[in-house]
Amino acid sequence: MRFTTGWAAGASVVLLAGLLPTAAQAAPSPAPAVEPAAPGELHAGNYDSRTAINAGKGDLGTTESAKRVKAAEQAGSGARKLRDSLGVQGVVDIDRATGTPRRVARLDGFLTGPSRKKPERIARDYLKAHTDVFGLSAAAVNALTLRQDYVDIAGTHHLSFQQTVDGVAVFGNGIKAHVAKDGRLVQVDGSPIAALPTSAGTAGITAEKARAAAVKDVRGNSTAQVTKRAADKVRTTTFADNGTAKLVLFQTKTGPQLAWQVIAVDEGYVSVVAARTGDVLYRQSTVAEHSDSPTGLVWDYYPGAAVGGKQKKTDLSKWLPKNSTTLSGTTAHVYADLDDDNTANAGEEVPSTGKGSFNYPFTDFTATAGGLCSAQYQCSWDPATPYSWQKNLGQNATQIFYYISNFHDHLKAGPIGFTRAAGNFEAAGGDAVQAQALDGANTMNGLPDPDHTDNANMNTPPDGIAPIMQMYLWPDPSTPGDPFLAGNSGDEADIIYHEYTHGLSNRLVVDADGVSTLNSHQSGSMGEAWSDFYALDYLVSRGIDKDTKADGDVKVGEYITGGDTIRYEAIDCPVGSTAAACVGGAASGAGGFTYGDLGKISTRGAEVHADGEIWVQTLWDLRKALGSSKTLALVTRAMELSPADPSFLDQRNSILTADRVLNGGRNSAAIWKVFAQRGMGFFAATVDGSDVEPVEDFSLPPAANAPRGTLTGTVTDSATGAGVAGVTVGFGGHDSGFAGSYVATTTAGGKYTISNIIQGTYPKVYAKGGGYDEQVATVKVGKAVTRNWSVRRDWAASSGGGTVTGFNGVDGNAYGCGTNQMIDQGQTTGWSSDGVRPGGGTTTAIEPRWMITRLPAAVNVAELSINPSNICGDDPSAATGDYRVETSADGSTWAVAAEGHFTPDQLQATTVPLAAGTGTGVTFIRYTMLGTQLADYGLDCSLGYSGCSWIDSAELSVYGSPAS
Repeated sequence: MRFTTGWAAGASVVLLAGLLPTAAQAAPSPAPAVEPAAPGELHAGNYDSRTAINAGKGDLGTTESAKRVKAAEQAGSGARKLRDSLGVQGVVDIDRATGTPRRVARLDGFLTGPSRKKPERIARDYLKAHTDVFGLSAAAVNALTLRQDYVDIAGTHHLSFQQTVDGVAVFGNGIKAHVAKDGRLVQVDGSPIAALPTSAGTAGITAEKARAAAVKDVRGNSTAQVTKRAADKVRTTTFADNGTAKLVLFQTKTGPQLAWQVIAVDEGYVSVVAARTGDVLYRQSTVAEHSDSPTGLVWDYYPGAAVGGKQKKTDLSKWLPKNSTTLSGTTAHVYADLDDDNTANAGEEVPSTGKGSFNYPFTDFTATAGGLCSAQYQCSWDPATPYSWQKNLGQNATQIFYYISNFHDHLKAGPIGFTRAAGNFEAAGGDAVQAQALDGANTMNGLPDPDHTDNANMNTPPDGIAPIMQMYLWPDPSTPGDPFLAGNSGDEADIIYHEYTHGLSNRLVVDADGVSTLNSHQSGSMGEAWSDFYALDYLVSRGIDKDTKADGDVKVGEYITGGDTIRYEAIDCPVGSTAAACVGGAASGAGGFTYGDLGKISTRGAEVHADGEIWVQTLWDLRKALGSSKTLALVTRAMELSPADPSFLDQRNSILTADRVLNGGRNSAAIWKVFAQRGMGFFAATVDGSDVEPVEDFSLPPAANAPRGTLTGTVTDSATGAGVAGVTVGFGGHDSGFAGSYVATTTAGGKYTISNIIQGTYPKVYAKGGGYDEQVATVKVGKAVTRNWSVRRDWAASSGGGTVTGFNGVDGNAYGCGTNQMIDQGQTTGWSSDGVRPGGGTTTAIEPRWMITRLPAAVNVAELSINPSNICGDDPSAATGDYRVETSADGSTWAVAAEGHFTPDQLQATTVPLAAGTGTGVTFIRYTMLGTQLADYGLDCSLGYSGCSWIDSAELSVYGSPAS
């Protein structure tokens, strides 16, 4: 599965003592004994020992709470007076466990009138006015801690106040007050404890023992260990499932007692355990319908993230059937493809942890893996320890399933609308995502080999065929200094969402048969950009990631780089920014990228991930101008309106068209302003999507009444001088239906005419097609201009009839890295085949990889050109070194026409001289790749470079005249 659109490291990365109550107390009523559950039986139900206190009026004893209940029931009590003052629909509901109100309200009005005081002041003043009812003195009211002031969408403040002793909070009591936006007090509730002890007490058991008691009480099997102990007053202890235990005060029949509040995330319960005896006083499931619905432990961003970085038990029932035994549901099938054979072999399916759920806790390897690992960026394995990835296998697969399913729902909903009809990925359509966790993790004796690290990918066939998503481990254990932390692609939301969005773009930008047309460099770059945009838009829109007023907040791959980015810049870098995260690329300017930076960002020249940064930054500008929802709608509809294999300018035009459809064109001016600022203004030019040298322009559209002109001319064959029919003459950036569609096709005599052109200077006017190499010129259009062209035919070109009739090795044509790309007249695409070493050695020589090209006619070859460059994301070591060229008239008898070695300074179209007599009457050409350029760079295969596994060439071109 190598030839998939991937997540590549295309950018330079910055490598990167409590006390018991003084009086002797009787032990509280313990939780009922729990018998082991039979198969299929429900988990332990909820339990609250305080219920016993409320059981009957005659069993209240002589505690403070009992005295308060009796007093409240007397005529003339504060509670009775308050109740009477509130009218017929007044409510003063006394909690029998505390003798204080669990609710004070007026169903036909408010407790107080409008006020300009702060909501907190309004609430505290009301409590002080009714100290006899609430059992709190003025000093006790002042001592309340405001934990939260939440304002709902109607403007009502919901305030929560905690009671504390020695810094230890009371569990489940306290005060809640609700203040309307005009300052009227709506309601007070919460059952405060009127008589608190003077000290919290001393814990007789540890946090670990309290958690063990809580786990046993719910028939659990969690063995999560302590990962952190805080030096705070409540002794907060964190466990490996991200659950916690901390000291609280809990109301019992004999008064408040010190207890441990235990949150066991992997078991799905909050429990309170007596800190002296270990008895369970309270338990509550945190999972709705946990006995029937499958759940999983997942986070929303990455392990350790400030927001969305802690595991939580999540309902998976929307996507998994009840009693699922594997991670196979309506949206995805996730398994661990440890040997990368694309099959869920024995032991590679991820089993349920019980009752159809997948509650696998995360084990943090930060302490052992070191490097970039930290509390904020927690690591999931130790690259120095074989098989260490096994510890988090189930967790990671579950995480991937959640990410895929969650993003499926996001893309399916408005304003995006990636539905079944649009080609989304669902089991009902036969194409739920087949996701491979830890792909190739066991390809090198318990470790991943170099081909199975530092990446992620998504292979998206046409609708109806299931896509394959592969997630790898990072970093490469065989590459010293690999600049990534010890993590897993499947643990970071933006990586999964990035890959999933490749599915969206490849299902929407298609031809009439539903086959993706994202084939050229610019369309491929937009594919990477769309994936970054949809992923980060989701995270920012939901507050999981932040986009502040400062530039450079929004970064792709923040987790896997330990806080940096896998791109050259953050995606929120405006043009001209001086932020540290907006430093520019290898040969580009700093401060946000523009169209003219295409091909100048990566150290490798034109590279889709790097050049995609231009497009994603533009889309982020559009998001800031129009908002997330409107931008998502426009960008998605523009994909559906896209021409085949679009350029950046094509897609700009598609967005303008989409706005016309959705909004009547009301956002046209704002859209133009955004694109013009990024160098994609009216006179910007590109020949097509494969052009890696577009010309930027920052102009807004001319006025509708701007002067017009005409361009005419003749196109001739450079070898024969004859007029050539069927050649396309067009204006780059204005040839896809926008602004009059400045394009024409030559007639039988090679003539062409293009009319109604807005007068001006156009830097990318071209003539190409029919097997002829592209000619490009700058043309200044006046009222009437003539421009003739002399074009050269490439007889091997597929556009002129050249075909590949045979080859050996890997067939990467379906992924844009095959033999067909060797004759597409493009220098940035080509053939990448498997570089198999004879006998498994580590030399630069490989088993020969050959391809045969048939020309459309017998040709007397005047020149043969080969570009041996590395392509498909490989490093230069994969470029062809040793080679052989053979020619034939009939495809049976071959003559060796040339042999030699390409060097690193020949990674471009290079003329190959043919031996005498081997270039006459040629119909077939066999090109053989014999070795890579590893030795040229002083490398060998012990270091795991691309040339250790792959061998590439970019283009084969043949020039001459017909033999007849």
